[in-house]
Amino acid sequence: MSHNKKFAQAAWNIMLQLLEEDSLEENLSGSLEIIVKVLNSQAGIIWFLDDKTNRLVPIFHIGPSDISSVIVDTDSGIEGLVTTTGKSVIIEDASKQEKFKGSVFDGKGFVTKTMLCVPLKDADKTVGCVQIINKKDDSLYDAEELELCERMASLAAITIDEKGLIVSSEEERNVLISLRNVVKEFPSGDGVSRVLDGINLDIYENEFVVILGESGCGKSTMMNIIGGMDFLTEGELTIEGKDFSHPSDDDLTKYRREYVGFIFQSYNLMPNLSALENVQFIAEIAKDPSDPQDALSMVGLGEKGMDFPSQMSGGQQQRVSIARALVKNPRLILADEPTAALDYQTGQEVLVVMEKIVKERGTTVVMITHNAEIAKMADRVIKMRSGNIASIKRNLYPLPAAEIKW
Repeated sequence: MSHNKKFAQAAWNIMLQLLEEDSLEENLSGSLEIIVKVLNSQAGIIWFLDDKTNRLVPIFHIGPSDISSVIVDTDSGIEGLVTTTGKSVIIEDASKQEKFKGSVFDGKGFVTKTMLCVPLKDADKTVGCVQIINKKDDSLYDAEELELCERMASLAAITIDEKGLIVSSEEERNVLISLRNVVKEFPSGDGVSRVLDGINLDIYENEFVVILGESGCGKSTMMNIIGGMDFLTEGELTIEGKDFSHPSDDDLTKYRREYVGFIFQSYNLMPNLSALENVQFIAEIAKDPSDPQDALSMVGLGEKGMDFPSQMSGGQQQRVSIARALVKNPRLILADEPTAALDYQTGQEVLVVMEKIVKERGTTVVMITHNAEIAKMADRVIKMRSGNIASIKRNLYPLPAAEIKW
């Protein structure tokens, strides 16, 4: 396909993406993915302006590091310049730009070399910008590529104006879990297989995170490392600022027993114990547990305590497993495909319970799923590909669990 035809097709695909009857965040993130792919770029960011603070917030980004908590003042950086002036910029050599050197991705092996940045202009003002960073083949961006980005930004701005969007820079959040350059390798034949290839990610207090990705992308391995069920090969894992990269057996036992709760696709209930006894069993080994009956009541099974797993539906068994995770009063709950074995209605009931945990308990929940629809209820959506973080999206308006459909 020729250069012109490829760009014309990309512009058409972007228009279709933005016209989709979906959430605005989905429309915009899908458009950025098209641009990054067609321009063969390493990274891209959509920045939105918070009118109250006059600062820029990354709503969606594709790149090597988690920049979710980064905020940029409009009087600094290329992002601020483009948003303030409303004029597009091509940076051919970032190393020669003293005032605007680099990007928010720089560090840990990533170096900004070239860049496109175009404004998002609605009917009245500039509401942010789109930033595209580094060609994978090290070539320079040209005027045609800048024009394609400007078309995308123009269409996006029209969509923003029609659908409405209010962005606010969140208060500074406390980081619970931090992964830096995390690598995981397994023996494979005469060599090794690298399953995680330099993960950089922060997980915050009181947020609901959904991790998406194809089978084999590394999402379960990453969750196992976060949960203390597996160990990293290289890199750094910190828990509330404390190095947990190579924990002792005692630290690991304490962490899994007191800090983190697990919810699995297969429930993992003990069949010879009642629902209440399954929860009590975990409460007895926890440091500061809740009342087991209260935990069952929170998941809507207050009257099912004497039932055995064989007497319960799949959805009820999964809710017992949630109560079992909750009874420890964990700071973090890790859920691996908790709705995969359930029908739609039962799965939705489980999601409502998990939403309640975040809102009422302030517990952080990280969920792995293949179901992209579930991602609509998350605060942030992390996509993984080939052992890397492919993209991170912030949902400005998470959908209530009761409205999730698939």
